[in-house]
Amino acid sequence: MITLNCLIVEDEPLAAQVLEEYIQFVPWMHYVGRCSNAVQATEAMQTQSVDILFLDINLPGIKGLDFLRSLPNPPQTIVTTAYHEYAVEGFDLHVTDYLLKPISFERFFQATNKIKRPDLPTTHASKGRRFYFFNVNKKMMRVWLDEIVMVESLREYVRIYMSNGESIMTKYPLSSLELMLKEHQLLRVHRSFLVAIPHISAYSLTEINAGGHTIPVGRQYKQAVMDVLEKL
Repeated sequence: MITLNCLIVEDEPLAAQVLEEYIQFVPWMHYVGRCSNAVQATEAMQTQSVDILFLDINLPGIKGLDFLRSLPNPPQTIVTTAYHEYAVEGFDLHVTDYLLKPISFERFFQATNKIKRPDLPTTHASKGRRFYFFNVNKKMMRVWLDEIVMVESLREYVRIYMSNGESIMTKYPLSSLELMLKEHQLLRVHRSFLVAIPHISAYSLTEINAGGHTIPVGRQYKQAVMDVLEKL
């Protein structure tokens, strides 16, 4: 998994601390430092690679959006501010997202999912069917989404089980895969398992049967799982 370097440009220490803590929770993000003004940020970006910029607007001296305009090749930028009136101007500069303070982790994580990542599997459609390419032993392998039965977490790797009995293992955080595949009816049933709803053949309060597999239902997921399955 490729990690992306993140630089925070923020003059409020508490706001910067919140962003730094949030970054630590995202496996593919790497915190490289914090600058309190545009001059410091310019120096930092000349000495190290920066992939993602968390940029406050109301900076001392040069304002955040003016600093962004000055960059010949700006990195992907997420604006962080207490002022909503700059949103249109920010998006005119092609920022990835615009976060209003105070920033919750849920909103932060939503913004990070808009970041373009070189290692993120690309999705395609072919005659109505959708698929992703996953990196498996340095080869990009196609997986049809409607054939995914379940996904099992193996620490920093996941194993994806298909309806044809085959499986692949790829380096990917289960939490990121869950968000990426949520619209394709993959349901989190356990801290280590996602299950495709269309492949579920039977379920109880403690386990689910799908594609010949028996998957445990975690206690903390039980109510949410039942709420979804009982509406089917």
